Formats: sequence, C-alpha cells, structure tokens
Amino acid sequence: MLGLFTASPAQAELRLCNKTESQVGVAIGYREDSSWVTEGWWNLPANSCETLVAGSLVSRFYYIYAVDYDQFGEWGGRAFMCTREKEFTISGIDDCVARGFERTGFFEIDTGEQSSWTVQLTEPVQGGTGGQ
Repeated sequence: MLGLFTASPAQAELRLCNKTESQVGVAIGYREDSSWVTEGWWNLPANSCETLVAGSLVSRFYYIYAVDYDQFGEWGGRAFMCTREKEFTISGIDDCVARGFERTGFFEIDTGEQSSWTVQLTEPVQGGTGGQ
C-alpha cells in the first residue's frame, strides 16, 4: 500500500515519514532549473521522519522511490529516473543504464503548489512496485 500524502501546516519543507517497523532508504527526484536531478539515499529508522527538501517548495511535483531494507518491499511508480546503490546526486534522467546508473521507477507527489508537504510511507508492496 502506498503511503498517504498530506499537506503540513508546519514550517516550509518536504518531509517524509517512515511509518513502518523497518529501516527505509529513500531517493528523491525533482526539476531544478531546466533539468532533472535525483538524490539518495536518506536512511530512515522505523517510525521516524526526515526533511528531504528544506525551505519553501519551488516545484509542484516531486518523485519518491523508497526501499524497505528489512522486509525487502519497495515504494515505486512509473516515473523512471536514475539511481545507484551508493549515495548519489545525478543530473538528468535519460540513458541511465548507458551512463552507468540504474533505471528506477519513482512515484509522483503532487504538492498542489503548497509550500510544505509531508509524505507518509506505510507498509510497502512486497516484491514489486506500488504507486500509480
């Protein structure tokens, strides 16, 4: 099951909350100027939250991919972007494999142009990708 997406009245930022009993790794994709950027990994312990983007959100759409390290499930979707196993910041989402990266499906977050947003991850889909 994909997590709930809710606007947060707190300070301006994009936060992700891990509402599972497992440690979760998170990657994010977003538009920066005229190109796409992906970044990872944030490692969130069970039942914790982390700020992925500090300050007011400048994009309406953000993309998230997360993996459950303990149960081996994942949260993903059909927006394909580049990742790698170790910590990364990657510019561009084209030709991921040819450039030595993995091609990974992210799910879309539509913030509705709010200045702050919180994503809550609940139990992941086992052995496959969730999302729309």
